[in-house]
Amino acid sequence: MPGSLDGKVAIVTGAGRGLGRVMTLALLAAGARVAATELDAEALDETGQAAAAAGADERILDVVADVTRDDSAPRIVRATLDRFGRLDILLNNAGINMSLFRRPDVKLNVKSWEVTPEEFRRIIEVNVIAAFLMSRAALPIMLKQGWGRIINVTTSLDTMYRGGMQPYGGSKAANEAQLLALAQELEGTGVTANVLVPGGAANTRMVSPAQEPDRAKLVAPEVMVAPLLWLCSNESDGVTGRRFIGARWDKSLPPAEAAKKAGAPAAWQQLGRQAINPASMR
Repeated sequence: MPGSLDGKVAIVTGAGRGLGRVMTLALLAAGARVAATELDAEALDETGQAAAAAGADERILDVVADVTRDDSAPRIVRATLDRFGRLDILLNNAGINMSLFRRPDVKLNVKSWEVTPEEFRRIIEVNVIAAFLMSRAALPIMLKQGWGRIINVTTSLDTMYRGGMQPYGGSKAANEAQLLALAQELEGTGVTANVLVPGGAANTRMVSPAQEPDRAKLVAPEVMVAPLLWLCSNESDGVTGRRFIGARWDKSLPPAEAAKKAGAPAAWQQLGRQAINPASMR
């Protein structure tokens, strides 16, 4: 969808590698201007070089930052406004799992009691708290203009509760539950909140050593592009509180039809409301 996002401005966290780099370049190719943020300056520079090679170097802003710090989100938003004058899209993509700690004893199915307190906290900080901080800083601008997109990258639902995948799975469950609550709070404002996932283990740096032999069979990061561009466009106005699976997006269909096929309620809405709420019984 070249040119479909002309005039739009996005912030992408975790833009240095993997899904983040692919989505950053896709947004640029569609005409958006992007503030790309990443903790690893070298990786972020590589994304910037790729953007320059595609002729988009004037539309990308590199911001080296640790998005788990309280002062980073306001700084990133302020830098984005200073450079581009507006903010329309926040893509909360930054994520971390146990494989990134590179401990010799870390394997695919690490037991919960083998995770150190420091590792547990870091995963929660990156996968949950950072998305909250970034959304909190971006929303006042979006609410004022009456249009905006919050998009969180989580994980497959079964990964969220799978043994050997904690605290990564639980952190993504918390991320998505918070996103759904946010979507309800934003109803009627013109700002939407949705989830986008690859639909399985993606071929990125977060692949564990045990998965290395099967890299070619993993989900390609590029499956995120088509649903991302639709979610960021005016065509998805009013669509909120949903999760979209990139691997199920059929590009041969019109985007709205592909969205219905690849979409589902975010979090666990399909289970219905199960809590006893005295207020609802009156």
